[in-house]
Amino acid sequence: MVNPVRVAVIGSGPAGLYAAEALVKQTDGNVRVDVLDRLPTPYGLVRYGVAPDHKSIKSIARYLQKVLEDPAVRFLGRIELGRDITRADLLDCYDAVIYATGAMVDRHMGIPGEDLPGSVAATDFVNWYCGHPDAADHDFDLSVEEVAVIGVGNVAVDVVRILAKTAEELRDTDVPEHVIEALSRSRVKRVHMIGRRGPAQAKFTTKEARELGDLANAGIHVSPADMDLDPASAALAESDRHVRGNVKVLGGWTAEPPARPRRIDVRFWRAPVEIIGTGRVEGLRLERTRLDEAGRVTGTGEFETLPVGMVLRSVGYKSVALDGVPFDERACTVPNEAGRITGPDGAPVPREYVAGWLKRGPTGVVGTNKSDAAETVTHLLADLAGASTPPKRSIDDLIESRGLPVVTYADWLNLDAAEIALARALERGERVKLARWDAMCDACRPPK
Repeated sequence: MVNPVRVAVIGSGPAGLYAAEALVKQTDGNVRVDVLDRLPTPYGLVRYGVAPDHKSIKSIARYLQKVLEDPAVRFLGRIELGRDITRADLLDCYDAVIYATGAMVDRHMGIPGEDLPGSVAATDFVNWYCGHPDAADHDFDLSVEEVAVIGVGNVAVDVVRILAKTAEELRDTDVPEHVIEALSRSRVKRVHMIGRRGPAQAKFTTKEARELGDLANAGIHVSPADMDLDPASAALAESDRHVRGNVKVLGGWTAEPPARPRRIDVRFWRAPVEIIGTGRVEGLRLERTRLDEAGRVTGTGEFETLPVGMVLRSVGYKSVALDGVPFDERACTVPNEAGRITGPDGAPVPREYVAGWLKRGPTGVVGTNKSDAAETVTHLLADLAGASTPPKRSIDDLIESRGLPVVTYADWLNLDAAEIALARALERGERVKLARWDAMCDACRPPK
């Protein structure tokens, strides 16, 4: 029997786990895959990016769980590339490495006042309500009455919806208890969702948009003037089913909404030009926009100021460079050809590969990562065909020699059980997330 291929996958989100699955399938199980993650929990964006009230999407974790339960796959949590191990370590211990760490930070808008307290990345807010340990102690000022969310994608819609719901409406989700307590004290009355372009260019799905219109605690409004479509946008709405659905839903919100505790205003054709405040956010200055003949956004010279106390930017994600791994600072991706990492000269880098958003940028849905990972794995296995040089050392020996406190899949199951038990104790849904590092690590290895 040919010795199994040994592959490290860096990142345990959908991209990484789909890559592990593809490795098992394309080798008929004659492979040993270690999935490494800096967190003690698997599933990445499914656990920490999907909105807690979107339970059907979160159920993808049950599919990914089967990947981790395959005998050819191991989960090694709490191992961080660049802190605990190096790129050279990985290449010494494995036949090949796949980097699949996703896109972890928001893009900046590049406007004055963006660094004021109260101006924050939407990802920080999402991480907070999704229970990411890096965001457990973040403090968001929910005593303000008006909030602006910059962006008209699905993440922006999620953020708006969480701000508009009551804490009670979220009690049956896995939102951490300290987040529920903070949301219960929220004084937010009005949320503005702002897009630089028009309704035909909105990136959210029609399903996500409809959910905003179904909120019991908030009315929603779009100015009739914002629904005026230029000829190109009107043609797009005629030809594109997704655009047509969005425009129809948005058009139904032009009447004055019923009086409810909170209100959502969806504002198109407005570009943020300055966040105003002395010491913290006190307002957001917007310029009215239009599309020029080339379809580019241009300002009209008309301005308005919203009296908001918090600004959440959701204008796109970008990946960050991994220690020692080639990185294109402009595209914010690892340079590659169909998953094969390439060096400065454009030639493939031996034994190193990439998958997911780190490979192609923040595009597609969760399922897009499956075909993306399969492509990368196909090239990886073709490149290794006939290779017989065994790795120089064992990752287990390296972990032991450095005393790394690795979280195994069995440890994760202990944490999983603790969250389920916490939900029962609090009489809240199926699980309540533990969000602080110490509590999570303690739950991984409960006292005997």
